[in-house]
Amino acid sequence: MKVALIGCGFFAQNQMHAWQSIEGVTVTAVCDPDEGRRQATAERFGIARSYADADDMLAAEDLDIVDIATTVASHRPLVEAAARAGVHAICQKPFAETMDDARAMVTAMQDAGRVLMVHENFRWQSAVRAAIDALRSGAIGRPFFGRVSFRSGYDVFSGQPYLATDERFIIQDLGIHILDIARALFGDVTRLSASTARINPAIRGEDVATMLLDHASGVTSIVDCSYATRRTPETFPETLLEIDGDKGTLRLDAGYRLIIQRDGEDARDVAPPLLPWAERPWHNIQESVQIIQQHFVDCLREGREPETSGRDNLRTLALVEAAYASARDGSRIEMA
Repeated sequence: MKVALIGCGFFAQNQMHAWQSIEGVTVTAVCDPDEGRRQATAERFGIARSYADADDMLAAEDLDIVDIATTVASHRPLVEAAARAGVHAICQKPFAETMDDARAMVTAMQDAGRVLMVHENFRWQSAVRAAIDALRSGAIGRPFFGRVSFRSGYDVFSGQPYLATDERFIIQDLGIHILDIARALFGDVTRLSASTARINPAIRGEDVATMLLDHASGVTSIVDCSYATRRTPETFPETLLEIDGDKGTLRLDAGYRLIIQRDGEDARDVAPPLLPWAERPWHNIQESVQIIQQHFVDCLREGREPETSGRDNLRTLALVEAAYASARDGSRIEMA
């Protein structure tokens, strides 16, 4: 399969490493309007062809997949360009600026007969995946309560300075991942309420959010996110879990320890491996990038819909919009 990367920024370097680790896949071109980023990425990964304009690249290259690793405002035109070119697409989150844009992107790819997946990688972290698999296997029986928590004081702004300038921050950038984990664990949401706060005066958006979710499965969950939490040791970028079931409890604790209590205690180390190209503490997320991209390729080869397809991600994006609406006016939102 021939892949082209659109967007050669900070996080896209992980995607390039991951593509080069997947058998039967070759990145043949990269695209970015910034010449410095574009050329540096092409040289770093030995890519012969690079483009400043995505339409030019799509016209010139014979591609199977485009990997869209750009900021959200460009997602709809790039996905629609991929649809016109008859190319499968994997798109970074947040998927779209509005639900109308997201629906249009899904429709464009469906009409073109191409596959669209959102790069929603947190549910593919190996430690989180171990918890999802245990829960789905019935390890603690029927779940009725859960907490999905990401709290950190890590400086994410040094690598991605635009995050400090956006009107929306933690729910849109991080909370979307944590909400998606809650959906992966407990299913779709029927009601949601949220509160937010801005603790760091140097940023524009919110850096703390707490959300209460009712799931159609009968589970009540709390999703909480913070980039204002000072803790030692720092747990970035770990997502921590607490789940109660009618036959036991499950926890994913700091340090990647999965603990299942049911007629005794089963504690396992589910720490992610340090891939040759990865670095701590990012190795958790970096491994998930490779896993989700492998999943996308496997789905294309086998004719399956990806777990985090564009169609599925509409439900996660709807939770983000509902959370902002709830935090703005104090309402409890009924999900369609």
